[in-house]
Amino acid sequence: MFRLQFAPSLALSCLVVLVAQPAQAEPRAVIELFTSQGCSSCPPADKLIAEYARDPSVIALSLAVDYWDYLGWKDTLALSGHSNRQRAYAKARGDRQVYTPQVVIDGAVHALGSDKAAIERAIRQTREQNAPLTLLVKIERSGDKLTVTVSESKDEKGQAEVWLCPITRSVPVVIGRGENSGQTITYTNVVRRWIKLGDWTGKAETFSVPLKDVLQTDIDSAAVVVQTGVASAPKLMLGAAQIAVQ
Repeated sequence: MFRLQFAPSLALSCLVVLVAQPAQAEPRAVIELFTSQGCSSCPPADKLIAEYARDPSVIALSLAVDYWDYLGWKDTLALSGHSNRQRAYAKARGDRQVYTPQVVIDGAVHALGSDKAAIERAIRQTREQNAPLTLLVKIERSGDKLTVTVSESKDEKGQAEVWLCPITRSVPVVIGRGENSGQTITYTNVVRRWIKLGDWTGKAETFSVPLKDVLQTDIDSAAVVVQTGVASAPKLMLGAAQIAVQ
């Protein structure tokens, strides 16, 4: 069942972030999939985001939301910050559309998460109209820390936030109740939490974070995004990168 929800904006308590390998070229898109284990329309989108995750030109993330938990199955990967972020995007766009499965491309355009043609159109539209991801971002592991470097740019105006997100590349979940009862669904590049590294104002910046602050037992990758706006009103992404940490 396709899920559409119109909800008022909530203060965003967390923000999501993405990343690409340090030797990798500038990504063509960051795709955030808002999904739920309790939504029967989501499994095709979950499969599609796994396909995008294999594309080296794309940073693909799964953000599990919690607003369908009342349907009979509590999402084991959901965080309230994901729901807040999705609502904040809708408010920033001005369309108030919050549904699952929904993807947001480069922080700017949304599309149905199971419709590859619509996602590709959104990627083209965003690149043609907004010129996202033009800022060079690198993330590297050195010893017991991760170092993020954001290049200088005289073209970008205003302030952006730099976020690092620990992720788990593959999480199989057996659904015990609800609309997907009896299914085992594998979730790809699951966002587990957010770490704000700082702000970027146009000058070159370097941020470091201890690995112990990133790693958990199931964390095997990390992503970084540089995004305009603030957590309660996220906007266009200027740059992104991703790295394996395990």
